[in-house]
This record gives sequence, structure tokens and C-alpha cells, in this order.
Amino acid sequence: MEAESGRFVNLKSKEGEIFPVDIEVARMSELVKGMLEDESGDDDDTTEIPLPNVKAAVLKKVIEFCSHYKSEPMTEIKKPVQSTDVAEHVQKWYADFINVEKVLLFELILAANDMDIKPLVGLATLSISDMVKGKTPEETRKFFNIKDDCPPEEEYKRREES
Repeated sequence: MEAESGRFVNLKSKEGEIFPVDIEVARMSELVKGMLEDESGDDDDTTEIPLPNVKAAVLKKVIEFCSHYKSEPMTEIKKPVQSTDVAEHVQKWYADFINVEKVLLFELILAANDMDIKPLVGLATLSISDMVKGKTPEETRKFFNIKDDCPPEEEYKRREES
């Protein structure tokens, strides 16, 4: 990671692992930015920001995203989205970055949402929409691990209508 300001903040993962991050990169997170503004300590101390909901492996990916974003901002995802192919909306680096396993993708969404990093939330949700595009309701429920608790008579009616 390339330091921009020369000042660092320590981000602490759920497991207690510490990640020193350039303060300008860390400020991409509205949560971290707010916590830094609330800090009234002197500038000689490196601030530690606990992120109890973010696993170390996920935090590492979040930092990678934010660091790259600072040097090459992601193209804004235009809405409404006509195509859910991620590569049609953002630069190649971002499309490759978000091409991860479903479990990690969901964890990235949760972390980005928790840390309030809007560009990462947008990128990750676009990737999810690409994955569910063209799926039937049953396939979508399976993808999200959602139990179909529809009563049998409703299910029958739903099938007749389609």
C-alpha cells in the first residue's frame, strides 16, 4: 500500500489483528472517518479503530479496495443498471477484484456496509445481481439460502400463474 499522507491509523479486525492504513485511505470509510473526527488525542499517537464485525481476511480485501480506489477511482455505476455484467460498468481491476467466491462476496458486502464504504457496497451488490440474473425464484432462494415457507396452496397458485 502506498502511503499518501504519511499518517496512519490502525484498523483492528474481529480477531484482533492490526492493519496499519494510511489515514487518507482509511477515511474512505465513513465509519472510520467519523471515529477519527471524534478522536481528541494528540497527533503523535496512532489511533486504533476497532472493527469487531469485520474478519481479518475481509478487512485485508477492504483495505486493498480502498487503497486502489485512492489511486484510481472506480467509474461510477450508472443507474438504472442496464447490464449486470460488472466488466461493462467498471475498470478491469475492479471487475477482477470482485470476482471472488460467494461467501467472501457476502462478507465484503457486510463489511462495506458496516464501515459505510459506498463504492464497495455498489460494486459488490452489482456482482451479486450479475450472479442471480436469469435465475428462477426457486434458484434465487437457493442462492441466498432462503427457505420457501409459502403454504402449499399459495405455491400451487404461484405455479399456475407462471
